[in-house]
Amino acid sequence: MQLTFVTGLSGSGKTQAARILEDIGFFCIDNMPPALIPKFAEMFFSASGKFEKVAIVVDIRVGDMFGRLLYELQCLKEKGYDYKFLFIDADDETLIKRYKESRRIHPVDSQKGLLDSISQERKQLEVLYNEADYIIDTSNMKLSELSQKIREIFLKDEDTGIKVNVMSFGFKYGMPLEADLVFDVRCFPNPFYVDDLKELTGNDKAVQDYVTGFPETQTFMKKLYEMMKFLLPLYIEEGKSNLTISIGCTGGKHRSVTMANQLGNMLMQDNYDVIINHRDIMKGRNV
Repeated sequence: MQLTFVTGLSGSGKTQAARILEDIGFFCIDNMPPALIPKFAEMFFSASGKFEKVAIVVDIRVGDMFGRLLYELQCLKEKGYDYKFLFIDADDETLIKRYKESRRIHPVDSQKGLLDSISQERKQLEVLYNEADYIIDTSNMKLSELSQKIREIFLKDEDTGIKVNVMSFGFKYGMPLEADLVFDVRCFPNPFYVDDLKELTGNDKAVQDYVTGFPETQTFMKKLYEMMKFLLPLYIEEGKSNLTISIGCTGGKHRSVTMANQLGNMLMQDNYDVIINHRDIMKGRNV
């Protein structure tokens, strides 16, 4: 199991970091009291693979209990548990600006003002900063850049970091609300009007051969695939974790199914995490 602790300065972006970790498959717990860490770690590690990635956010919001964190982490090491530490940082100017914009109260109560609160917190976190496996400074970083950095650290070569849902549908049943991109393939020859293919679907080879047998269809699929190869890295760079590509024909049974299967298989070969979903394939007949 991959156990990661996330800490850092208040206002540096720990909440955003936790959300990004959730998007890439981590089970995240925010603001855990240090005294509970060993018990939870034991539970996670003994869960027989149910928790492959766990991230625990710990910071000074727990008050006086924060001082016990180093002791509990040492106990984990003595018990043989392996973990990584991610420290989210930002400079004083950026933190002050963010607090003024959000109008939130800093968890360190200082009578000398916000800058002193930040200075006290930074001093308390100095030991963890020095112990961190990864440090990300978000001072001049967009959310998409933070997402990309975290994915580079924790995904590495596991996958591309985006889940792609390739969906076929029928326009007669309405547009899919969850679609990010919609392509209309009703302009191509319809197998419905071929007696031997009418009752089949795009999952059948005979329909696939018919649909893909036209030069126009082949050109469309080639250009669609090239477009996706161009767009997907851009979506990843912007921090998008899920993308739904919808391909529609009249009834969602023949053309859209064939092309959704073909596109999905192409993207799988490029190591994208792809789900192929045929929303309307069982709904009546294609007309």
